[in-house]
Amino acid sequence: MMMLVQAQLGTGQEEKLIAAAAQGDRGAFGELYSRYARMVHGILLARVPPGEAEDLVQDVFVSAMRQLRGLRTAAAFRGWLGAIARNRAMDYFRQSRQHAEFDEEVERTHGTAPGHTAFEILDLIRTLPEAYRETLILRLVEGMTGPEIAQRTGLTPESVRVNLCRGMKMLRELL
Repeated sequence: MMMLVQAQLGTGQEEKLIAAAAQGDRGAFGELYSRYARMVHGILLARVPPGEAEDLVQDVFVSAMRQLRGLRTAAAFRGWLGAIARNRAMDYFRQSRQHAEFDEEVERTHGTAPGHTAFEILDLIRTLPEAYRETLILRLVEGMTGPEIAQRTGLTPESVRVNLCRGMKMLRELL
C-alpha cells in the first residue's frame, strides 16, 4: 500500500515537471533529464557503439525539449522519450555507418581482457530480442534496479523480472 501511495505521489510530481518543462522551465527539464538519462543511455547502448551513446543521449534530450509542447499527455512521456531514443539510434546508422565501425574498432583494440571483453558481451547482448536487450542493459550497464526499470519504462515489475530472467538465461547460453 505504501509503495502505491509513493508511486502516485511520484506520478503527480512528474506530471507537474513535464508540464513545467513544456512551458519552458529549464530546471524542470533538467530534473526530467536526471530521472531519465540512464534509461535513454541504456536504450541507445542496446543499439549503437558505446562511444557514441553519450552524445546521442544529449541529442535525444535536445530533440525532446524542442518537441515537448506537442506531447498530448504527461503519462505518455516515458514511452515518447524511449521512442525518440530508438529513432535517434536508427538515424545514427543512416548517417554514417563507416565512421561508427571505425571508431568502435579502435575502442576494441584498447584494453582487452582475458575471456570476454565488455565489448564482446555488449555485442552478445545486442543479438538478443529487443525486450531482453534493453532490460539487460538498463540493469547490467546502467545499474538500474528492477523497480526502477519498471517505473522508467512503463513495464510492469513482473515483465521486467521475466525479461531479466529470460535475457540472462539466453546470455549465459551465448557465453
